[in-house]
Parts: sequence; C-alpha cells; structure tokens
Amino acid sequence: MGYFTSLDISASGLTAQRLRMDILSQNIANANTTRTEKGTPYRRKTVVFEERSATAPFSDYLAEADGEKLVGSGVRVVKITEDPTPFKKVYDPGHPDADKDGYVEMPNVDIITEMVDMISATRAYEANVTSINTTKGMAMKALDIGR
Repeated sequence: MGYFTSLDISASGLTAQRLRMDILSQNIANANTTRTEKGTPYRRKTVVFEERSATAPFSDYLAEADGEKLVGSGVRVVKITEDPTPFKKVYDPGHPDADKDGYVEMPNVDIITEMVDMISATRAYEANVTSINTTKGMAMKALDIGR
C-alpha cells in the first residue's frame, strides 16, 4: 500500500462523514416539520456505508502475484434511508395539522440521538484528517532523507 492509497482511503472517509453530517443537520433542521411534500411529518434519514472495493482489477492481479493481501479501498455511501420508526404524537389541539382528537404527528427525530451521531461523525472526520496529515508527514520525512 502506497502513500496515495492511504490518502485515497482517508479522503473517501472524509467525503462519507461530510455527507453523514449533512444528513444529520437536515434531520435536526426538520425536527419540528409536521408537513412535507408527501403530506406526512418529516421522517428521519440515516446514511448506510459499505467498504469500497478496489476499482482497478489489474492491481488485484499484481497484488496476487506479489503474494500481497489486499487492503480495503476506503468507504462509500450506499444509500440514504428513511427511519421506519413511528411518528411521535403530541397533544396540541390548536396546531393546523392536529387530528380530530387534537393530536399532531411529529417527526421521528430525537435531537439527542442526532447530536450524539454528529459528535461521532465529527470524531471520524477528525481521525481521517489526522491520518492524511500523518501520511503527508511520512512523505515529507522520506523526502528529507534524500537531502
């Protein structure tokens, strides 16, 4: 595994975590949205990741010939799904979206869960930045040896 491979892996992590933070921000922003274009309350969204497979099959053959075990190629977002948990019902008879009994269906977004997930995404993002900086530092040290 070379310097550029490790940079690519970390860059894929940065991209995936940035998208995750965008979705978490969207969830928080819509925590009180009782009516969407579909006519239902906002439904919480989650991001699904998977390991990114190697893109160049020729490198697979070279690795096999060297007896090298292939390392992952990073992460990618497979899809963004909607959380199927039921909506919360809140008694608010004055709300325009209240039913005949005075209950309003509220989004299934829990602010505390979203904030914990946001902290997790931030830490993963920071870890990928640290990995990139370490790789750059190693490359600079290797260049200094040649001086």
